[in-house]
Amino acid sequence: MKSYRDNSVRAVLFDVDGTLADTERDGHRLAFNAAFKELGLDWEWDVELYGELLAITGGKERIRHYMEKYAPAELNRAELDSWIAGLHKAKTRHYVALLERGETPLRPGVARLIHQLREAKIKIAIATTTTPENVTSLLKSTLGEDSPSWFDVIGAGDIVAGKKPEPDIYHWVLEQLGLPAEQCIAVEDSENGLRASLAAGLDTVITVNEYTRPQDFTGAAVVLSDLGEPTQPFIVFEGDTGGGGWVDTELLARLKAQREIFTD
Repeated sequence: MKSYRDNSVRAVLFDVDGTLADTERDGHRLAFNAAFKELGLDWEWDVELYGELLAITGGKERIRHYMEKYAPAELNRAELDSWIAGLHKAKTRHYVALLERGETPLRPGVARLIHQLREAKIKIAIATTTTPENVTSLLKSTLGEDSPSWFDVIGAGDIVAGKKPEPDIYHWVLEQLGLPAEQCIAVEDSENGLRASLAAGLDTVITVNEYTRPQDFTGAAVVLSDLGEPTQPFIVFEGDTGGGGWVDTELLARLKAQREIFTD
């Protein structure tokens, strides 16, 4: 039997929204509403409705889904795809402005783990359906102006056709990293994200948030409240962390080893 110390984690792939920061309820939702107001729409996405809409990944896809279900008359607009893209662009502008005001902190343990991974020479990457501009704005506002360059690969937006739960973005990021899934771990917050990462062959750590806590995380290596800090340990909802209270390189290696034992 292998010791977990013999198992190398060569890269960690992070989702963004809900994983790096709680950006959904008080970030993206507010930006969507601001964009609706700017364009003269009477739409209002409250907290409960937005939780429902999060089942649809991708901002433009979410707008279209909302129109199909709640505002079907709007589907008759001329050049609908271009109109939705313009609305989404306005939303992105409002979201970036919100980030620049420093109102969206990283979740517990995120900055600590990123710094430790860099020190350990373990590659870090982003795998998300949000726009590249949203990603870089969040990183710069929380980790510093040069922080996007810390990431070996940033896979974001429409760089692939299939949005999560399709595994396309993970396949793309793994290809850019030049690493097999077996040597990597994903960090996600949602069922759709987990389905995408598992389909790409990745062991996955889940850190839930207000919207995703009730979802089905069957197949995750572990389900936690967050990544934890020495002064603020995580809560374990599913899985075995060996009694640790925060995610670090040692715990990631242990989780990888546990998964290999169970799948051998």
